[in-house]
Amino acid sequence: MNAVEPCAEVPGYEGLCDAAAAAGIACRGGFHPLPADGVPALPDGSPVRTLVLLGFTAGQQWAWFERSTEYQDEEPHPLDRWSGRIIGELARRFGAADLYPAPGPPWWPFQRWAQRAQALHTSPLGILIDPEFGLWHAYRGALAFAVAIAVPALRVWPDPCASCVSKPCLHTCPVGAVTPGQFDRAACARHVASAQGERCRSNGCLARVSCPIGAHHRYGAAQATFHMKSLHFSEGK
Repeated sequence: MNAVEPCAEVPGYEGLCDAAAAAGIACRGGFHPLPADGVPALPDGSPVRTLVLLGFTAGQQWAWFERSTEYQDEEPHPLDRWSGRIIGELARRFGAADLYPAPGPPWWPFQRWAQRAQALHTSPLGILIDPEFGLWHAYRGALAFAVAIAVPALRVWPDPCASCVSKPCLHTCPVGAVTPGQFDRAACARHVASAQGERCRSNGCLARVSCPIGAHHRYGAAQATFHMKSLHFSEGK
């Protein structure tokens, strides 16, 4: 978390979303932290009164990242560096502190925060499922404010996985690496690194792709390939 710079005015949530969208990233909801949420205090020791999450929704932000210096400079961790630059600039502009899920430690509980910010369910893959984007969304960071900002109310919706009879996500992995509540990383790594893993490398995780929720938001080929490469399956090398 970086130091908070004074800011004359903090915009409302919609204003933050507009500024984030203009920078190439999406607001992903927000909430007013309670002690149990594990949100750290601001650098001056004062409590965070509003946390707004930022991230990707399907491929909508991919073009921004793909055009960035970080994507093209061939240095390590381009997405983390791009996220830090974009979110850091927003934090300085609006007098917020910035928090990130990587590189850690500390490892902030972004999955828990996401479920406080939006009505999400946990899929059998362990990925949070969004009512519009399905499994095709991500959290890249958060802005922590010392002031209370009105944020959208949670829109509760039924868990689609509870009523999904076939559960294709549990039966599509070519090497059976995905089972209820478990993920065999080593088996997945070996397969993805092998000649037989070309479909996974090119299209993304086949178990994830099989989910019908938000299927039209699936990542494009370039985005899917990037994320598969970024997993660094060292066990399979």
